[in-house]
Amino acid sequence: MFPSWEMHLDGGLTRIGVRKYMPVVSLAQMMESGVHFGHQTRRWNPKMSPYIYTSRNGVHIIDLVQTAQLMDNAYNYMRSHAEQGKKFLFVGTKRQAAGIIAQEASRCGSHYINQRWLGGMLTNWATIKTRVDRLKDLERREETGALDLLPKKEASMLRREMTKLQKYLGGIKTMRKVPDIVVIVDQRREYNAVQECQKLSIPIVSMLDTNCDPDVVDIPIPANDDAIRSIKLIVGKLADAIYEGRHGQLEAEDDYEDYDGGEYDDDYEETEYTDAVIPDEETEE
Repeated sequence: MFPSWEMHLDGGLTRIGVRKYMPVVSLAQMMESGVHFGHQTRRWNPKMSPYIYTSRNGVHIIDLVQTAQLMDNAYNYMRSHAEQGKKFLFVGTKRQAAGIIAQEASRCGSHYINQRWLGGMLTNWATIKTRVDRLKDLERREETGALDLLPKKEASMLRREMTKLQKYLGGIKTMRKVPDIVVIVDQRREYNAVQECQKLSIPIVSMLDTNCDPDVVDIPIPANDDAIRSIKLIVGKLADAIYEGRHGQLEAEDDYEDYDGGEYDDDYEETEYTDAVIPDEETEE
């Protein structure tokens, strides 16, 4: 345990000069999930200095007391806006976040992008909406059996088109307009999404690792955005906030189940951050 942190059996926490309180996420939960581990000190963004507690063995350690306080702020913000009927979009396209983003966004009735951020997803929503409408049309034709009435080659081509659209746009299929709030995992990787939100003045709630820029988000949550368990903990709690805002206090049995990884986590190893190149919209992976 770091010297100025004191963990309490009831889940509360204090730090020298900070009174005890009960956070949304406890210090024990965050430490167990590795929320406090940042990047190597040589890969940091100096703007994150206020949120860094120390460094150990060349790795920055995030100040979990601040994370707990800012997580409370984010939770209350999300819950309050969910009560007002605001719409949320979760964005996280890295492999270790993709499955969690889909699961948690779906659980709280929100939209998500977890495969690729297409240019103009928000700033050119009218065009993207035509592709979403195309997806829904193809799915209706599939459900009604209309595709089976077409020549086999044409039906196969349309089914391939539908599968591709489902992969990239399935998470926003029910989104009628640009979201009111966007939740981001890995602000550096998703910088195209950040820029579009800024252009449209859409508030951003984002996990911030020690290599991120806190100036470009509205609601920061200093946290390890590479570890699966850290992402699961933070994103799960944000989904809880939305659910609670829309449906009332979560009961114990309603709380989210542990994400089991599935197809997204095969052979995943936690490595140092490398800049991600987001492919052009029409480029196949």
